[in-house]
Amino acid sequence: MRTSKVFTLKNIDTFKIQILNWAQQFEKFVWLDSNNPNENDSPYNLSEFDAVLAVDMESGIQCDCENSFEVLKEYQLKTNDYIFGYLSYDLKNDIENLSSSNHDGLHFPDLFFFQPKKIFFIKGNQVEVKYLTTIANEIDAELKSIKNIIPTLSVEPNEVKIKLRIHKNEYYHKINKVLEHIHRGDIYEVSFCQEFYAENSIINPLDTYANLNTISAPPFATFLKLDEKYLLSASPERFLKRVDNTIISQPIKGTIKRGATKVEDEFFKNQLKNDQKERAENVMIVDLVRNDLSKTALKSSVKVTELCKVYTFKQVHQLISTIVSEVATTTNSVDIIKSLFPMGSMTGAPKISAMKIIEELEETKRGLYSGAVGYFSPTGNFDFNVVIRSILYNEQEKYISYSVGGAITAQSIPEREYEECLLKAKAMREVLLNTN
Repeated sequence: MRTSKVFTLKNIDTFKIQILNWAQQFEKFVWLDSNNPNENDSPYNLSEFDAVLAVDMESGIQCDCENSFEVLKEYQLKTNDYIFGYLSYDLKNDIENLSSSNHDGLHFPDLFFFQPKKIFFIKGNQVEVKYLTTIANEIDAELKSIKNIIPTLSVEPNEVKIKLRIHKNEYYHKINKVLEHIHRGDIYEVSFCQEFYAENSIINPLDTYANLNTISAPPFATFLKLDEKYLLSASPERFLKRVDNTIISQPIKGTIKRGATKVEDEFFKNQLKNDQKERAENVMIVDLVRNDLSKTALKSSVKVTELCKVYTFKQVHQLISTIVSEVATTTNSVDIIKSLFPMGSMTGAPKISAMKIIEELEETKRGLYSGAVGYFSPTGNFDFNVVIRSILYNEQEKYISYSVGGAITAQSIPEREYEECLLKAKAMREVLLNTN
C-alpha cells in the first residue's frame, strides 16, 4: 500500500535539480526525465508524468541468470506495485541460442529491478509523492529537506583520456565484412556499434549527467545508480510502452546533423526525409517490429500510425516511426517485452542472424548499452527506453564507456557510417572532456 500527497511548485526546474541531488545518498535509484516533451513537436506526448524519481529499495532482483524473464515475471506479479529497472542487451542469450564473450569493462548485471519505498512523479508544476504507507510519516520532513538543498555544480575538469576500441581502418574493414554478409543474403540490415572508453578515470556522475542533459535535452533522459555503477543517458528513443491493451513501439532509424542556420536546418531535414537509404533502414525495422508485435497482438490489430517522420533534437534530426498493436487484457506484460527483445532498431533483420554477426564483429559486450530502462506500474502498464547516447560508468573499476552505432544496409558507405558514429558520439565526448 502507498500513501500519496500532491503539491504544486512555482519553479519545477529547480525542484528537479534539488531532488536529483537529494537522491545521491541512496545506493540504488532511477531518475527518468522527458524534458518537457509537450513544449515541442514530439512523438512522446504519451507519458503519465514528465519526470519520476524512484529511490530507497524495499525489494529487488538482480541477476545474470537463465530464465531471467520468468524471474522478472514472477517478481512483477508478486510485488504488484511500481517496479523500476533495466534489461541488458545480453538477455538475448536467454531468449535465443546465443552467447556473449566480448570484452566487458563495466560488469553490470544482466537484469536489475527494484520496488522503491519512495516515488516522486512530476507533471507540469505538480509533484505527486507516493511512499509506502509504512513510512508515510517521513514525507513532510523529506520534502522540506529537499527544498532546502542548494545545488552546486563541480568546476573540477575531468581528467579523461578517451580511447577507441575499434580504430578507423579496422572499422572500415568490419563494415565491409558486414556488407559481404548482406550481399550473400545472410541479413538485410545490422546495427553495428563501437565502443569509446576510458580507463583509470574518475568523473562526478551527477555533474556529468546534468551537463549531458543540458546539451541534449532528450525525451528519455535517465540517471540510474546501482551501487557503484551508473547509467547517464540522453536517449531519444522509446523501445516499448503499454497503455492498458495498447502496445506502442517507436523505433529510430535515420540520422542527420543539425544546420547552423534555420535555412540550413530545413535543408538537412528535407534531405533526411527524402534519403532513400535512411528511409530503407527505418522501413526494414518497422517490418521487424510489426512481426514481433504480431506474436502477442490480437488479430489484425498491428498498425503503422507514423512512418519515417522527421523529428528534431538538439544535436540531430531523426526518422521515427510509430507502430501499435492491441493485446488481450490477460496478456502478461513481461511476455510482451520478451517477444520484442532486444529491440529491432539495435539488432537488425533478420534478428537472430544480425545478433550473431554483431557478436562476431563487435569488440565489446554491449551489456546495458542497447538494452532498456523503464518501469512497470501496479496495473501492468510499462514504458521502456532504448539505452543509446549514454555514458556508462563503473566507479569501483574507474572505467567509463560510451558506444555508438548505425544501421548498415546494402547502400552503406563505410566513411559515411563512421561520420554518423562521430556525430552521435559528439555530446558524450564533449561532456567527458569538458569541451561543451
